[in-house]
Amino acid sequence: MLQISSSLNSTEIHNLKNVLEGNGIACEVRGEFRRSSMAGIPMSESFVELWLLDDAQEDAARRILSGALQTSTPWTCPKCAEPIEAEFDECWNCQTSRPQ
Repeated sequence: MLQISSSLNSTEIHNLKNVLEGNGIACEVRGEFRRSSMAGIPMSESFVELWLLDDAQEDAARRILSGALQTSTPWTCPKCAEPIEAEFDECWNCQTSRPQ
């Protein structure tokens, strides 16, 4: 087993887990209930972790996550220069698709 990602945001980790599992890579989330069950634990111990079940899939998982994280950033429409939130793949103003 290999830890592939960690975050204080459990939703982010679960989204990454869904991306990996959707691409056939088995993984699991660990530590998501630490903060709620232990008062006063250090911040470094509060991270939610994403673990690969098969270390041999590390390279493929990192490629997939890299692509997933790149598309989760805000972007600017190349046609009308409107700033667009990360979750949208099309400009709300002129309906231009997100550049690849």
